[in-house]
Amino acid sequence: MSAVADAPDAECFVHPALFYRGAEEYLAGTVPFVLAGLAAEEPVAVAVPEDNLVLLRAELGPDAERVRLLDMGIAGRNPGRIIPGVLRAFADAYAGQRVRIIGEPIWPSRTDQEYPACVQHEALINLAFAGRDLTILCPYDIENLAPAALADAEATHPLLIDGTGRRISTAYDPEQVITDYNRPLPRPLDATELAVDATSLAQARALARTHADRAGLSDDQAADMQLVVTELITNSVDHGGGSGRLRIWTTDRHLVCEVHDHGTLTDPLAGRHPATPGQPRNRGLLLVNHMADLVRLHTDVHGTTMRVHFEL
Repeated sequence: MSAVADAPDAECFVHPALFYRGAEEYLAGTVPFVLAGLAAEEPVAVAVPEDNLVLLRAELGPDAERVRLLDMGIAGRNPGRIIPGVLRAFADAYAGQRVRIIGEPIWPSRTDQEYPACVQHEALINLAFAGRDLTILCPYDIENLAPAALADAEATHPLLIDGTGRRISTAYDPEQVITDYNRPLPRPLDATELAVDATSLAQARALARTHADRAGLSDDQAADMQLVVTELITNSVDHGGGSGRLRIWTTDRHLVCEVHDHGTLTDPLAGRHPATPGQPRNRGLLLVNHMADLVRLHTDVHGTTMRVHFEL
């Protein structure tokens, strides 16, 4: 597997899925990829779940000091944050150089709520980095992930690597994946609702603070939630017909807020474009992705719903 994972690529942007079984295959597929990048003096980053990060750090030994290592469970707990906050943040710092990244956004303990956002993220990588001089290798634990997750990996990655070699994915269709996972979000059974527009920001922020305090969020988390609510409503006012509806409720794990409006989101990478220095506007959805623990989205010709989760 190491020779396959380390094979040179002629394309500008390369996005393979690495299908592995157990720690031995994981290391055989990832370590040579990292070492080949270091040997070619390419910047290398690794963003994987904590257990695999420990494995890689130990196997790389002193070479680990030359690699940007990130716990994806923290840096990418909201999949909507991974492109701007992990992948673009690293790749854009080395403009003009070929860059290698290992990114593992999907692991067996991802929840059913998180998974659709993870698949959308994997599909959107192909749009976000088209034409870039970059390789992003995405490992998939084929022993512990559901068959549907592996099928989705074949649809979001043009190149597949496993113990038998590398092959072109005949199921590759990221745009269809983006469409398929743009699913209506189920209405909450017990939510506080408020009609919102440009005149109701103060009322909406007060409502968010009340729910945050009742849920036991810290002062910092409550302030984050108030800011997110402000950004979502402002986005609806500016781009969603001038008004919307705010809903807030609590689950066993999260305090959730959503804003529904009558606009249609046409840019699939909205909220994932890094802000440019001095950019005064159009940073709201990016800020939401950075501050929330999970963001879910549904948009169609009838309107857009942004649903934001804060972990309790």
